[in-house]
Amino acid sequence: MSPSDQSDRELETEVVPGAVSFAEALRAWAGLGLLSFGGPSGQIALMHRMLVEERRWLSEGRFLHALNFCMLLPGPEAMQLATYTGWLLHGWRGGLAAGLLFVLPGALVVFALSAIYAAFGQTVLVEAVFFGVKAAVLAIVFEALRRIAGRALKGRFDWAVAVVAFIAMFFLDAPFPLVVLAAGVAGFLAGGRSPEDLEGEAAQPSVPWRRTLGTVALWLGLWLGPLVLLTLAFGSDHVLSQVGWFFSKLAVVTFGGAYAVLAYMAQQAVEGYGWLAPGQMLDGLGLAETTPGPLILVTVFVGFLAGWGEAGGGPTMLMASVAALVTLWATFAPCFLWIFAGAPYIERLRGNVRLRRALAAVTAAVVGVILNLSLWFGLHVLFARIDEQAWGFVRLLVPSVASFDVAAAALFVIAAVALFRFQLGIPRTLALCAGLGLLARLVL
Repeated sequence: MSPSDQSDRELETEVVPGAVSFAEALRAWAGLGLLSFGGPSGQIALMHRMLVEERRWLSEGRFLHALNFCMLLPGPEAMQLATYTGWLLHGWRGGLAAGLLFVLPGALVVFALSAIYAAFGQTVLVEAVFFGVKAAVLAIVFEALRRIAGRALKGRFDWAVAVVAFIAMFFLDAPFPLVVLAAGVAGFLAGGRSPEDLEGEAAQPSVPWRRTLGTVALWLGLWLGPLVLLTLAFGSDHVLSQVGWFFSKLAVVTFGGAYAVLAYMAQQAVEGYGWLAPGQMLDGLGLAETTPGPLILVTVFVGFLAGWGEAGGGPTMLMASVAALVTLWATFAPCFLWIFAGAPYIERLRGNVRLRRALAAVTAAVVGVILNLSLWFGLHVLFARIDEQAWGFVRLLVPSVASFDVAAAALFVIAAVALFRFQLGIPRTLALCAGLGLLARLVL
């Protein structure tokens, strides 16, 4: 059997409803939400290890097919991937549970740290604990990258797409949507069809359009309805209305993950609305990078401080808490709309060979994207200072050798040995490195 035939066979593997109990899935999603450190690359790596390698709930092809679609959507791709896979296993309730449990643990942590920061302005102990966690996640990320690349890159065309995607993003700072779109078009144009392919396409069932319209109407109402009520109750100039509509707009344009819009969000939050000072925005990003959940959870920090700084009686915990809740809802409610409305059509496209090959090219590009994210993450874990140099259209991240963090490198090696030599497992490895990281920060 050729590699391409094997890949197609993997894509045809069905998820059998009921094969995994809902209670078992809930425990897995809750554990994932508590351990989802390291940004999208780390979170995708954890999901791949949990769903494909350890529990074998999904085939490699099914996982990559879902990942391809989520990479094309606005919003946090890892959270949407969790929602998609939960939907595959248990329908809408599985998707809702997976998405919420992926986000809520990190959101609660960011909320608590935001309250501590607003009241006291110090989170040094938290940074020390998560210092070791990031080093451990780095080992998980690179191992997952190796596994995904080995299974997704089947021929010279796939390798070429992955290399070009990596060069475009790492050296040319090309927009993420453009890279993925170009890969999909290249795969679509490069894929031919045989009579057997055409026979396979004809058997795919259609998706009832009335059900799609109902899903869209339901989630649009759930997403925008509360924001309309807030605007009617408090007026468009109130901080709750402002954060609700601002982060709803942000949720629609966040293609390429959180880093693609952080600069715009920071500028608007600091200069446009005056919710934060520039230094506070940097502190919030630091909190979000060291806690579980999507990096875009930094919006919860921004929303909390926006409510905390609302004039009229001074800072109040109630207003800050409500503003953070509104921000969380406006940021993540659209993700369920994209998945529940779009996933049935994406599943149907698994039978369309030309489109399936277009998505296979997207998979190859995603390998390059994950490599780009992994190197970015690794540089920032191992070096305290990263300079950016540019020559025309080419840019390069250059770490300062003098800022090399020996402790972080040692923890990375310890994590790699614990995971892959002694098979310690992810939770115990993360706990080990968290304790060692705290010890290192207190001693050094």
